[in-house]
Amino acid sequence: MLKTRKISRVTHNILIYDDKERVFYMKVAVVMGSISDKEVADKSVEILEKFDIDVEMRVISAHRTPYETMEFAKKAEDEGIEVIIAIAGKAAHLAGVIAAITPLPVIGLPIKSSTMDGMDSLLSIVQMPKGVPVATVAINGGENAGLLAVQILSVKYPELRNKFKEYKIEMAKQVKEMDAKVKK
Repeated sequence: MLKTRKISRVTHNILIYDDKERVFYMKVAVVMGSISDKEVADKSVEILEKFDIDVEMRVISAHRTPYETMEFAKKAEDEGIEVIIAIAGKAAHLAGVIAAITPLPVIGLPIKSSTMDGMDSLLSIVQMPKGVPVATVAINGGENAGLLAVQILSVKYPELRNKFKEYKIEMAKQVKEMDAKVKK
């Protein structure tokens, strides 16, 4: 049996199994290849926190800290993480390396680099081999990465789907207000 209880800003889910309660909560990892990616990462975190989703943020690199990256990917599921947003620029192999190791959904978020305006990152993330899927959002699309994580989690958490529906209604309302301003 699954019950949901709100404690502070985090929604805790209580799974009752053999008359024992086990508490868990919605959790997304936001990992980036470099601290220079933090500005875009913060946009994902802002969205996730708006939906009361717990966030674990890390800086790990597929190339400079490969063993830490592998350990993170191996342990993510056991740590209660349900979705991973992997942010990287240039060669951008972070999402693919993590997706190769974990069974969890991975969202690749390419970063605009100085070399090719982020096209190098986008192509590195989106061109994954068969059997290693990575969902990919737009270059520097931090907000959409957060929203996609919300949608993925909403399959398991119906209350989250309702919040997402409310978010879309509010977004439409804002567009209508902008439209009314320009019509005058």
